[in-house]
Amino acid sequence: MTSKNELTKEDKKMIHSIFWRSFPLYAQYSYAKNGGAGFAYALMPAINRFYKKAEDKKEALYRNIVWFNTTGNFSSFIMGLAASMEKENSEKPDFDESSINAVRSSLMGPMAGIGDSIFWGVLRIIAAGVAVGLGNEGNILAPLVFLLIYNIPSIITRYYGTFLGYTLGSKYIEKIYSSGVIHIMTKAASTLGLIMVGGMTSNIVTFTAKLQWSAGSNTMFKLQDILDQILVGMVPLGVTLLCFYLMNKKVSFNLVLVGIVAFGIILSILGIA
Repeated sequence: MTSKNELTKEDKKMIHSIFWRSFPLYAQYSYAKNGGAGFAYALMPAINRFYKKAEDKKEALYRNIVWFNTTGNFSSFIMGLAASMEKENSEKPDFDESSINAVRSSLMGPMAGIGDSIFWGVLRIIAAGVAVGLGNEGNILAPLVFLLIYNIPSIITRYYGTFLGYTLGSKYIEKIYSSGVIHIMTKAASTLGLIMVGGMTSNIVTFTAKLQWSAGSNTMFKLQDILDQILVGMVPLGVTLLCFYLMNKKVSFNLVLVGIVAFGIILSILGIA
């Protein structure tokens, strides 16, 4: 792995810029991209450095502005890795551009699982417990203690994660590219990324039918039970595939979103869901 000391002055300046730009990752949140716009914003120092042509910069921004969601504290690691892959792409004409998003998508889930457990599930609780104890004693420094306990490890992780992602990525990409493993890795990463996105979709997109009717004195048919007997999650899956189809047909995301909201309101008024 390339050490931090082996980085050039320009490398360090670029990585520092990516680190600072990683903080407003979700400030530009949207349902279509989640933190994608913030991710592309953070990577702009690398894109501007490695690509000289306006068209190449445009393609790189378009490639990195797609949907992105992981724990913010660990996001800088993926940013550093993506920056190193963009560097390889700018230097190697036969580099597989799709591997950049494939690797990024495959890391979102694992990084979120680790990051949420450590920072949201453990560190935040410890920080709050200490701060609450001080607050109960009337200590005015309680809020400051909470911020310090939580943010110091968070900022350190974010800072060194950017360097680790970039330095590890450059050596890692060089090895797998020279060995010919890049195509296998891209396929595996794409599959894992799709599994992660599919898993999140099954949890985020929900539908519960309320409609029911009587078929006799002791018999009650519930629409949700009938749907579950056919295929559990059939309606959320159908809605997701419909949205995917419409957006592939270049239908505006805002129009799709308004249509889903209107459809939900109609079903609620009719008492169906």
